Amino acid sequence: MRKNRKPIEIFSLSFLDVVSCGFGAIILLLVISKISQPVIVEETTIDLRSTLKKLEQELVIARGEIIETSQQLIQTEQTLNDINTRYEAKAALLTEIQGEYKNTTQMLKTQSIIKDKLSLARQSLTEEMKRLQNQQPVINKENTIGGISVNSEYIIFIIDTSGSMHNFAWPLVQKKMQEILKVHPSVKGIQVMNDMGDYMFSQYAGRWIPDSPGRRRAILKRLKSWEPFSNSSPEEGITKAIRTFYDANKQIALYIFGDDFSRGSIQSVIDTVSRLNRAHRKGSKRVRINAVGFPVLFQYPGTEMNIARFSALMRKLAEENNGSFVGLNSLK
Repeated sequence: MRKNRKPIEIFSLSFLDVVSCGFGAIILLLVISKISQPVIVEETTIDLRSTLKKLEQELVIARGEIIETSQQLIQTEQTLNDINTRYEAKAALLTEIQGEYKNTTQMLKTQSIIKDKLSLARQSLTEEMKRLQNQQPVINKENTIGGISVNSEYIIFIIDTSGSMHNFAWPLVQKKMQEILKVHPSVKGIQVMNDMGDYMFSQYAGRWIPDSPGRRRAILKRLKSWEPFSNSSPEEGITKAIRTFYDANKQIALYIFGDDFSRGSIQSVIDTVSRLNRAHRKGSKRVRINAVGFPVLFQYPGTEMNIARFSALMRKLAEENNGSFVGLNSLK
């Protein structure tokens, strides 16, 4: 016999209690979460602001350190450039000193060779001077003053403008030029050159300066400060004067002023001048060569050789070219 079962009620009181408790729990959780959420967000915001502020401060500090490091880098680069510049300068100076040392060494060797040659030249020069002293040059005393002929129509001064002459003999050079001009009161032309052949007045290069009192004053005035380069050898001036101004129809005289002959061969100069100033048909030389020696180097020991060379050369040139050589014994 079947038992009758009670029908099941889905929405019973127990079920409703369970459902109510579940909804209540959910609502309670929602309430709890909404109450605590603003507090957590606010604290998070405060922490982020503090961190951001700290990071900004650190960024400022980092930027300052970057700027400082950049400045230090620039200074370091400048210091390095200065060091490189000083290094290059010292390297160049070292190279220059090495070159000077090498040149000095070569110069000392050359001086030693020259000294040996001078010793030999002194012996031969002594013999030459003895031979010259035994020869008495024939001088035509007509129209002469102090042994120097003054009958020339054109005169050329060839002056040693080296440092020794300019520093010690220049007042006397001016005086002697003035005296020579005075004993030639009237000539047709004048020219002034230094021992290298450089003209005193470039506008009169290669041609005669017309004689006049004004031109003579201009020459003497210019002579006071005239100081072109000189190698203390009159060969260039003499040869240039003869080549440029020789004229068979003119009576020309050269006046050489100097104090020493420190370079070149005496015989070479004599041969060169002899070849250029050869006698023309009448038997006389193209130009007359006179010389005046200034005693500048007597006060310097060791220069006797240069003085003797100059004296021997001038005396021989004057003898072979119808002139006179006058050696002064004082600078006063």
